[in-house]
Amino acid sequence: MLSAYGRRIYFPKGILTQSAEAGAKAHLYNATIGIATEGGGPMHLATVQEQLKSVEPKDAYPYAPAAGRPKLREAWRDKLISENPTLENRSFGLPVVTAAITHGLGLAGDLFVDPGDRILLPDKLWGNYRLNFEVRLGGEIATFPFYEGAGFNCDAFESALRENAEGRDKLVVVLNFPNNPTGYMPTREESERIVEALHRQAERGTRLVVIVDDAYFGLFYDLGGSCMSESLFGLLTGLHENLLAVKLDGATKEYFVWGLRCGFITLGPGTPESAEVVCEVIEAKLKGAIRAGISNVSQLSQSLIEKALVSEEIEVQRKEKYEILRKRAEEVYRVASAPHFSDSWAVYPFNSGYFMCLEIKGVDAEKLRLHLLDEYGIGLIATTPSDVRVAFSCLELEEIEPLFKSVHQAVTELR
Repeated sequence: MLSAYGRRIYFPKGILTQSAEAGAKAHLYNATIGIATEGGGPMHLATVQEQLKSVEPKDAYPYAPAAGRPKLREAWRDKLISENPTLENRSFGLPVVTAAITHGLGLAGDLFVDPGDRILLPDKLWGNYRLNFEVRLGGEIATFPFYEGAGFNCDAFESALRENAEGRDKLVVVLNFPNNPTGYMPTREESERIVEALHRQAERGTRLVVIVDDAYFGLFYDLGGSCMSESLFGLLTGLHENLLAVKLDGATKEYFVWGLRCGFITLGPGTPESAEVVCEVIEAKLKGAIRAGISNVSQLSQSLIEKALVSEEIEVQRKEKYEILRKRAEEVYRVASAPHFSDSWAVYPFNSGYFMCLEIKGVDAEKLRLHLLDEYGIGLIATTPSDVRVAFSCLELEEIEPLFKSVHQAVTELR
């Protein structure tokens, strides 16, 4: 499944490895790693440290290990199991720390995508996938219709899976749920059908690398019916020898720390018996790719997240923010679906995450976006010629109805 680069890359027994060995055994003098020390700790400036009163210098200034702080990785693995019960009895890797999910996406692309490789995605997709897989790596993105009626188009997915695997040894599949831009999370039944389709294709002999982008995991609101509350990663791990699941997630959205750029990439091999050695080998390659690209992820960011994860208050605080977002989502669901707006748009089904989408009727989405910006001072994202994305994550409750009224008025004016 590896790309040419993925086969070549390795983690060298160089400065980092030798420094780690010295850190464990050099009890007299340690003259290995390239930082400056003073008084038994990392050298630092008081001007900077006074802004980090609750963080020890050793947790802020030295380089972090290439794969991330060990305790943070273990804490995130524990979190994955607690929130995804299916993983309890599955063999999967220790999460590797990335500079948020975009970096994880780049690493997955580096290791598994060659020029000309096919990447399968729904037609409602995050634009950065094109930059990463097509522009940067030379892959080819193929899409299928995201929706069928009020839910995910499972039949179109399976058909596209078969068609795009034809004549290929390998296919990369990206599953982004809750989805950006639509804010949709499949139901349990839809999730099981997705997994069954992937299993059937693996049985046909196609090597499948399934990238599970869980950027908005946990933000489930069950609008219009219950949605899946587990990551598909758990259902895919250990499923088939021809399938490797790659989970991308992070603290960025789940813990509202976007600028800290702290994410994770976790491997779910298809064969439990060999999972440990597969994870060990690919982790070494990930460490090599991180070393070659950014050296390591911010020590300070990792320290802050590590401390937060073991805090007794973190889940209470997280729940409070979740409730705010849930109320906003429910209000958007109520307002946007009002019958008097039906001449201006159709609401795509949504039930989770930060976003929802409108299919605008009779007006070009880009023209509408510019009109709203110039005449109303309202910013939306035009994702296609017919669709606009609304980020309700950044709207106060009292702002929601006036916004949609303005969009309706703008559509009327442009017509």
